Amino acid sequence: MSDPVSNLQTAYERLESVEQQVDDVGEARVEAVADAHRKATRLLDRYADSATGSGDFQSYLQFQNEFIGLVDELPEDLPHREAFEAASDRMDKRRLNEGDFAFARETLEPAAETAALLSKREEARDDYHVARRAAHRRKTELDERLDELDRLQRLGEVDLDAPVELLRDPIESYNESVNASFQRFRREASARDFLDFVAVTDRYPFVEFETPPSDLREYVDSHAAGDESVTQLLEYADYSASKLAHYVDDAGALQTNVAVHRTYLERVDADPLTVAWPPESAGVLRHRSEELVTVVGRFADEETVALAREIRDLTERDDYERLRTAAAAQSELTDDERERVTSGAVADERAEAEAERERLTEVLSSTPSR
Repeated sequence: MSDPVSNLQTAYERLESVEQQVDDVGEARVEAVADAHRKATRLLDRYADSATGSGDFQSYLQFQNEFIGLVDELPEDLPHREAFEAASDRMDKRRLNEGDFAFARETLEPAAETAALLSKREEARDDYHVARRAAHRRKTELDERLDELDRLQRLGEVDLDAPVELLRDPIESYNESVNASFQRFRREASARDFLDFVAVTDRYPFVEFETPPSDLREYVDSHAAGDESVTQLLEYADYSASKLAHYVDDAGALQTNVAVHRTYLERVDADPLTVAWPPESAGVLRHRSEELVTVVGRFADEETVALAREIRDLTERDDYERLRTAAAAQSELTDDERERVTSGAVADERAEAEAERERLTEVLSSTPSR
């Protein structure tokens, strides 16, 4: 991979060199040379065939007058004027050949080099801007890389042998129980009661159910079909209108208000009531579990509520944060990352990345934006 530091330094030195060359001559004088060389070259290209050998005598005279006239009108202090004069003198004869044109081009080469300084400067500026952007991109990549390596080092310093099962086992037991209780509630409760429960959870910021659609709530509240479970209503929604008429008093209303919200009803599950692994910080989980005790108590048995209380009690442990951090480390670190941390490879990678970042910072500060 190319080195952004050396690329930027090289691009900067090249730009400085070309700009100094332009300054040494003077920008206006370089432009004048470029203009004179462009006009002279254009004449050489145009008449190279017609004004040589036994070509068109009229073309020969026209070329000679134009070329010699061009040189005569050049400023006396124009850089490389002597080269233009030498080319003009060579053309001031009765017969021209290809060698005369070749001589003129070769004689004007120093003027061509000076004329090229402007395009070289523009090219050098473009290369410099590209190199600076590449250096900034690499610096951003290194910042992200250092953040990641710091994360690995922090995780590597955690006691990976800590007894995280002291947190995991109660959380798994609670999650299994609340999932089973919620599925039972979904199957057995009326859709009216089920959606009332979901709507009530809006009062609890740590229990994030999606609010039921208002038209769906209105339907289950005002129709006898609302006494059926959500599972049953979804089954009804698959029936044809003629078959559905045997089960509900208004088949059209059910299809209009239930079928259109099938995705919502199918998506409502126990996830908002479960506890993630690794768990949240003690403060967050404490507030969340206190709300869970109340919310879960609305539909679950006492055993499930007791497990929710146990989750709340976990946050009071003196070693909760140590166990939680160990759980996060065990979950986040891959086997390869753990080996790199243990072997010291992460520390070596960080030192290399930090050294490169320092070099980039230094070269960026010493090579100003143009």
